[in-house]
Amino acid sequence: TAPLLRAAAQATARAAPRKGPAGVGNFAFAAGAASLGLAAGWKANRLASCDAAVDWSAVRKEIVNILEDDSYTDSSYEGANPGPLFLRLAWHSAGTFCKHTRTGGSDGATMRFQPEQSWGANAGLKTAQDILEPIKKKFPSASYSDIWIYAAIVAIEEMGGPKIPFVPGRSDKASGRQCPAWEGSTHKDGRLPSADMGSPDKTAAHLRYIFNRMGFDDREIVALSGAHGLGACHTDRSGFWGPWTRAPTTVSNEYYRELLENKWTVKTTHKGKPWTGPLQFEDPTGEIMMLPSDMVLIQDREFRKVVELYAKDSDVFMRDFGSAVGKLFSLGCRGGGKAL
Repeated sequence: TAPLLRAAAQATARAAPRKGPAGVGNFAFAAGAASLGLAAGWKANRLASCDAAVDWSAVRKEIVNILEDDSYTDSSYEGANPGPLFLRLAWHSAGTFCKHTRTGGSDGATMRFQPEQSWGANAGLKTAQDILEPIKKKFPSASYSDIWIYAAIVAIEEMGGPKIPFVPGRSDKASGRQCPAWEGSTHKDGRLPSADMGSPDKTAAHLRYIFNRMGFDDREIVALSGAHGLGACHTDRSGFWGPWTRAPTTVSNEYYRELLENKWTVKTTHKGKPWTGPLQFEDPTGEIMMLPSDMVLIQDREFRKVVELYAKDSDVFMRDFGSAVGKLFSLGCRGGGKAL
C-alpha cells in the first residue's frame, strides 16, 4: 500500500548505513526548525485547469501501483522503484524553460519527439515514458504533460518527500517541430545542465548559466541538486555509474551530508577493471559516487554555504526542495487553475 511505501522510505532514511570515512555516524535527519526560507516564486494558479473529466485520485492510485511493483529493477542498486526515473522525466521536461523567450517548460511533452528525445541528457527517459503509457491509455483526457509531472509529484511524496501542489491543465504539442530550440553555447546538448565542463569554475558558471535561464538563483540550484540523492547513473545512458547515496529511493538531505562528510577521490577502477568512463568521483567503498557538477557545490563558496545549511537541517532542505521543485514544474505553464 501507499502508506507502507512511505513508511519504508522514511525507515530507510533513518537506518541507511554510512560506510564512508571514520567518524561519520549512521544517517539521521538533522533536527530543528527552519528559520531561513526560499521564496516560492511560483503560484499554483499559474496553471490552466481544463481537464475536469480526469479523475486524478484514480490516476494517483495507478502511479502508486507502478511504484510498488516489485518487478522493476535497476542495474546500479538493489530495491529500486521507478520513482527517481519519473522525477528525472518531469525535471528534464520542465527544465527546458527559458525565461527570456518564454519557450520550453513542462507544457507540451515534446520529449516524445526528435530531436529532444535524443538529447544526451535525456538518455533512458523513453523508458519512463513507456512505463507511464498505460496510464495515458486508461485516462486519455489527461495530457502526457500532466501525467509526467503528476507521476513525479506522487513519487516524491511516496518516497518520503514534501507534498507538492499539482494543478492540471497542461497541453501536449503535436510534433518535434515544437521542441524547444536553444541557441546558446550548449545548444547541441539541448537546454539541460551538463555534468562536467572541464574545470570547477567552468562547471559552476555553466550551472548558473543553465539555471538562471530558467529563473533560479544559487540557493534554488543547490536545492534542486538534492534530486541527485535519488536514483543512480548508468553507463549505458550517461556513461557515469552508480548511486549518489545509500538510500536512493528516499528523499532526504543525505546527498549533502555525503558531499561534506565523505572522502571523494577520482574513480579509476570499476568492478576490478580500469574505469574507462567520464570523470566521476567515488567514496572509499566505491559504492556511491559524485559527478563533477556535484563536487562543484562544495568547491564554489556560495554554493557550499547552502550545502552546509541543508546538511545540518533536513527541515530547511525539505521545504526548499518542495518549493523549488514546485516552481520548476510550473515553468512554461500559463493561466489559472485549482491545485489538487
